[in-house]
Amino acid sequence: MMTKEAVISIQNLNHYFGKGQLQKQVLFDVNLEINTGEIVIMTGPSGSGKTTLLTLIGGLRSAQVGGSLKVLQQELCGANAAELTLARRHNGYIFQAHNLHNSLTAIQNVRMALELHNNLSVKQMLERSAQMLDLVGLGHRLNYYPDDLSGGQKQRVAIARALVNNPQIVLADEPTAALDSKSGRDVVNLMQTLAKEQGCTILLVTHDNRILDIADRIVYMEDGKLTNNSVMSLAS
Repeated sequence: MMTKEAVISIQNLNHYFGKGQLQKQVLFDVNLEINTGEIVIMTGPSGSGKTTLLTLIGGLRSAQVGGSLKVLQQELCGANAAELTLARRHNGYIFQAHNLHNSLTAIQNVRMALELHNNLSVKQMLERSAQMLDLVGLGHRLNYYPDDLSGGQKQRVAIARALVNNPQIVLADEPTAALDSKSGRDVVNLMQTLAKEQGCTILLVTHDNRILDIADRIVYMEDGKLTNNSVMSLAS
């Protein structure tokens, strides 16, 4: 049963790749509820279905009919393309590869996330983008291209792009995998701080055991099933 504070509520969700004799089930009766402001880490072996579940929650792929996947009270199982597009506008995405456009500067990359908002002028978009880059410590790198930034700096630009819209949900897929330990720690601390300030919810997929302490809760996925949905004790 979904509480009124739940921003993500998943019940008995299954998912399949392929059709006919080639069809393969990749998610099995997944149940998960995440509340406003929570930082939840999903971990588990490679190929266990973590990224698939993340992309379904984010509306990046269509959830098949059967079970329930509600994000911000909207049912995404069976949603059409237009409904998925609307759902994505509430989310910020951070990926391992940062997915920056090499032909655009840092501020231009961040501004791209604002271009769906017709109510903002170019000046307003640039001002907001610059403010967000300043918050992530890159106020002196606004006009730098990705090739002139370190791995940690590129990921900071990606965080700025993900948060510049004040999203209600941030979905992160292995955001520290390509970073050294210090840069990885800096990145997740920054995500944690900014998300708490903005009041958004974070779901983060990772294999990086060094960052598990930022989580309010850790869930473990194996063979397409969530096997542990208990609250992590950070005091131990």
